[in-house]
Amino acid sequence: MTAPHTMLQFIATGDHKLMRKVNRWRAPKLVRLWALAATRAGDGWLWYLTGLFIFIFGGQNRFPAIASAGSAAAAGIGIFALTKKFSSRKRPFEIEPHCWAKLLPPDRFSFPSGHTITAFSVAISLSQFYPVLLPALLFCAVSIAISRILLGMHFLSDVIVGALIGTGLAFSSSAIFG
Repeated sequence: MTAPHTMLQFIATGDHKLMRKVNRWRAPKLVRLWALAATRAGDGWLWYLTGLFIFIFGGQNRFPAIASAGSAAAAGIGIFALTKKFSSRKRPFEIEPHCWAKLLPPDRFSFPSGHTITAFSVAISLSQFYPVLLPALLFCAVSIAISRILLGMHFLSDVIVGALIGTGLAFSSSAIFG
């Protein structure tokens, strides 16, 4: 067995242990509502409203900030669409049914989390131009990522890789437009 294979097996084992716990956990109503709201915010409307807010109130930096966030998000969409087809990883709820969440996934495969890539690419991009917004943007991005796990849409490794890809795209994009 090769080292990369052993590492992937180690990650998959951890992912499956956490998935079983999460998919069997009857979360309190407040946690359920938060997870559903966060994941729906990650469907895109939160980022469009944020972009509109930046466009109206963003001052001199508004155009480079919007260009940076938009290009990072667009690149992220392309990356996750291609990667998901290549990886063909099943979603957690397909392996073990979730006890309370019954959402329909936006696409067929799990790896990496597109919601997380987009959330981190937009949040980190915009925070490069508006550092004062970092806590709120990071809270939104992390909430979206966690919600994807709690709802049985993604494994932990899906959202970690998504956050890393989104963050990398954000820094690259803000370096270009900044």
